[in-house]
Amino acid sequence: MARYTGPKTKIARKFGEAIFGDDKSFERKNYPPGQHGLARRRAKRSEYAIQLQEKQKAKYTYGILEKQFHNLYEKAKRSKSITGEVLLQLCESRLDNVVYRMGIAPTRSAARQLVSHRHITVNGNIVNIPSYSLKPGDVVGVREKSKSLSVIENSLAAHSAVYEWITWNPEKLEGTFVAVPQRIQIPENIKEQLIVELYSK
Repeated sequence: MARYTGPKTKIARKFGEAIFGDDKSFERKNYPPGQHGLARRRAKRSEYAIQLQEKQKAKYTYGILEKQFHNLYEKAKRSKSITGEVLLQLCESRLDNVVYRMGIAPTRSAARQLVSHRHITVNGNIVNIPSYSLKPGDVVGVREKSKSLSVIENSLAAHSAVYEWITWNPEKLEGTFVAVPQRIQIPENIKEQLIVELYSK
């Protein structure tokens, strides 16, 4: 499936925040790209433009394409809970995102690659589908043959974030998806209500 592989700093500048993580280039030029970048920051945007940008930011943040993202929205809409919150919870429950949250990979794109290349297991079985939706109690681990990969070792060494809805066992290199995170536990700066309003039109 096609994925965005272009310059990430350009995308981060478009949204005005480092959505892909620490970015020194973004810190130097934290305004929209292009010849009129600074002028565009002051321009008044329509309601539709603001909603569309929020949806695009969420898609780029989680590395999800339009059709897949819309399917997640439809699934969230069918739930009895708040649609916007459920949408983000579905994004957070994806295997590639949880691998990233556990610190096994330094970025979501790296996590997606590890999953696709069969380095990750769920409940002891190899799963190579990045969009695989985890359920509370699922155990995510590194395949035995892959535990010595430098990318995994370096990522775990640099990882410091702690999430209440995930536990991690450094000795076994596996963690448990304890529960679906509540909205307050999701650190991403995404205004999900704007996305719901956009799709509801």
